[in-house]
Amino acid sequence: MVSAYFVFGACIDQASVGVVEKWGRFLRLASPGLNFFNPFAGECLAGVLSTRVCSLEVRVETKTKDNVFVQLLCSIQYRIVKESADDAFYELQNPQEQIQAYVFDVVRALVPRMNLDELFEQKGEVAKAVLEELEKVMGAYGYNIEQILIIDVIPDPSVRKAMNEINAAQRLQLASVYKGEAEKVLLVKKAEAEAEAKYLAGVGVAKQRQAITDGLRENIVNFSHSVSGTSAKEVMDLIMVTQYFDTLKDLGNSSQNTTVFIPHGPGHVRDVTEQVRNGMMEAASTNLIDQ
Repeated sequence: MVSAYFVFGACIDQASVGVVEKWGRFLRLASPGLNFFNPFAGECLAGVLSTRVCSLEVRVETKTKDNVFVQLLCSIQYRIVKESADDAFYELQNPQEQIQAYVFDVVRALVPRMNLDELFEQKGEVAKAVLEELEKVMGAYGYNIEQILIIDVIPDPSVRKAMNEINAAQRLQLASVYKGEAEKVLLVKKAEAEAEAKYLAGVGVAKQRQAITDGLRENIVNFSHSVSGTSAKEVMDLIMVTQYFDTLKDLGNSSQNTTVFIPHGPGHVRDVTEQVRNGMMEAASTNLIDQ
């Protein structure tokens, strides 16, 4: 502020301004550097003011529109206008308290008209309103308000806890929706795969049965041509007997089969043959009727 001071002069630091009085009345402003006074004419250095940017933090407690008590931490950056340093020196005794009072007044008039969510979203509007009011008032006293920042909005701890729980519940709900959609897609794809597999299995069984039918037909024709005097019925009976015994053999060799009771006797093969033949004849007659 003042590097050196003596009766006839003083050295004012850079970014500072001195206030010179004559017989207790403001005379002039002293610029940075060496300044001389005439003490015999009543001149003296009354004080020195810094023109650097100063910062004042103000904590304001108020209530929002949805009845939530919050604390706003405001940072006011201001400086003295060099040309109006005499107003700043003589008009205000405690400028920090004056600035703080106006911040309280503007914030407590504006915030109660906002919900808590709106306050978080529009804290820049609150800072702008405070800046406009302070510029209008403090400018008359030689102060320039450089910037106002709403550093933090601090709700009551219980409200903060409730907000975190709501946010967590919403995220869990969203995760459940995504999980359900994923499971739905898996089930749909699984069902489509099973349907495709069953379709292909059916096609395979149909082709297998067609191949068996074609093979039986070819065997009957070849056997009838090779052995004279045999009819197609006799060849079919022989094939049925062969398949019957092959089936019994497979049942006996399989270790995973449970006990199976099959009627067996000399005439049973003939009965099975008759049943198969009757079924084939009924199927053929049904096809002729449909045509």
